[in-house]
Amino acid sequence: MKYIDEFRDGELAQQIGARIAAEADPARTYSFMEFCGGHTHAISRYGVMELLPSNVKMVHGPGCPVCVLPIGRIDQAIGLALAQGAIVCTYGDTMRVPASESLSLIRAKARGGDIRMVYSAADALTIARQNPQREVVFFAIGFETTTPPTALTLQLAKREGLGNFSVLCCHVLTPSAITHILESPEVRQYGTVPIDGFVGPAHVSIVIGSGPYEHFAEEYRKPVVIAGFEPLDVMQAILMLVRQVNEGRAQVENQFRRAVTTEGNLKAQAVVSEVFELRPSFEWRGLGEVPYSALKIREAYAEFDAERRFHLNYQPVADNKACECGAILRGVKRPTDCKIFGTVCTPENPVGSCMVSSEGACAAHYTYGRFRDIPVVAAIEETTP
Repeated sequence: MKYIDEFRDGELAQQIGARIAAEADPARTYSFMEFCGGHTHAISRYGVMELLPSNVKMVHGPGCPVCVLPIGRIDQAIGLALAQGAIVCTYGDTMRVPASESLSLIRAKARGGDIRMVYSAADALTIARQNPQREVVFFAIGFETTTPPTALTLQLAKREGLGNFSVLCCHVLTPSAITHILESPEVRQYGTVPIDGFVGPAHVSIVIGSGPYEHFAEEYRKPVVIAGFEPLDVMQAILMLVRQVNEGRAQVENQFRRAVTTEGNLKAQAVVSEVFELRPSFEWRGLGEVPYSALKIREAYAEFDAERRFHLNYQPVADNKACECGAILRGVKRPTDCKIFGTVCTPENPVGSCMVSSEGACAAHYTYGRFRDIPVVAAIEETTP
């Protein structure tokens, strides 16, 4: 398959791995945070870590939009369906994110809530047209990648005067989260999460461009290499980061030049700017309140804002005490550091949001990496008659 198989070539991957091993200084450790769920998935699925030298570490960041969605926002969507009788439409992964009282959107659906999985905001708009007597709410989540389609849908709803359609907006912003990570005590004060550079997100960067990352290179002296989703993309980005660290450079480099430009998609940015504005603060799962890290619907589109239409007040809700998802999202812990990983918490029965989406660190590790953590001796003993 052209342009896919080329980026999954095993021999090339081994060659890049050998080059990384040759150029990585054995006297130091390199720690790079990937800030994209697609990268987390690729690293686990294709065994990227097995091709890296032991002193090159990857730290999982909060790059999965489903994973960072706080319980209180899920509770709002469930309340719209069960208490307000609205048709709530959202993406598939969101359906299974754990909420309060052992609920999730899919469990609320089983209790009688009219909650529907859709593939796009436009699908929700179609449902609103087909049900003029019902309130239809699109539960909008995601980073900058999914924000333009939501904005276009709101523009269309306004042009049509569709009075029964609204959006519960939970779109969040990548650069603000990166800043929050770099300013966190774990990174800045205690150094418990060492970060030497970032593998920049792919789809997000197609929209916003490489420009917004210049701040991290200039102010925090952290190199950023924007990478595509495929394993060779990620490995080449890691090699580029190793070279920057070795040379004492902190620059924004673009490995994903086949799709990402410096300025990004200006038309998409203009649509988003017309419909949305910054929220002063927004809660992220695992990160807490992050200033200016999310979007809300502008006054010109207020009639389509579900928070205003239904007079919603946000109530934060603490995560399950047994779940380490918050620490995993901050890079403080790994999935295997959680006591309930792979036992109580599985993709079939997720306790935390990191186990829900295939892009979540826990789900990716459960699917592709958990058996690598079993000591060889123990594995032999278990299989010996």
